[in-house]
Amino acid sequence: MPDRRLDPAEFIKANMRLGPVPTLPEIRLYTAHPGSGLRRLLEPEGDVDAPEPQPPYWAYVWAGGAVLARHVLDHPSIVAGRRVLDLGAGSGLVGIAAAKAGASEVTAAEIDRNGVAAIGLNAEANGVAITLVEGDITGHRPPVVDLVLAGDVFYGHEVARRVTPFLDRCLAAGIDVLVGDPRRTDLPLSRLRLLAEYRVPDFGDAKGATTSPSGVFSFEPEQR
Repeated sequence: MPDRRLDPAEFIKANMRLGPVPTLPEIRLYTAHPGSGLRRLLEPEGDVDAPEPQPPYWAYVWAGGAVLARHVLDHPSIVAGRRVLDLGAGSGLVGIAAAKAGASEVTAAEIDRNGVAAIGLNAEANGVAITLVEGDITGHRPPVVDLVLAGDVFYGHEVARRVTPFLDRCLAAGIDVLVGDPRRTDLPLSRLRLLAEYRVPDFGDAKGATTSPSGVFSFEPEQR
């Protein structure tokens, strides 16, 4: 059957709000609100054979991406003149921060087609260029980059099992890896060295709730 899904870029522009990110006023993103009607974008019309849609993680700001973006903007030398991969890019927040901070090239990898569309729109809204890669790249060789920025990629056990070997291959290829995370359950703390902490809201936090510190970490080789 033909794919009758809505065009994600047109839907995002028509139904989501473009505005500054909390704690990151330098960056504007299209984000969801109660009237966005995201369910219409996620559910194919009449196509029972369509793959299960991905949850709309890209439509919200998550703490791990927010702390990485804040850290990069505050310390632009981390990315300046370097080729950067935003892994599991979601909205593209981290990649946009890297581009604004002077990265020579930014690639954003995202498995959700709707997220890929959002990254393109968000990059355009912020006046930066980002190369988009749709699909799960963690089963492949690392791309030719100097730095991987991985925000909120350890949100579940199975995801962590896929991501960790990929990040190990990145280290073996001489690629630096920074991780942003609010210390979720599956975060491999034994492999991480804390670089900085920031108080940023996370998706699901009640409005006005006190925020807990989220960390920026260096992903380190496994000790043998």
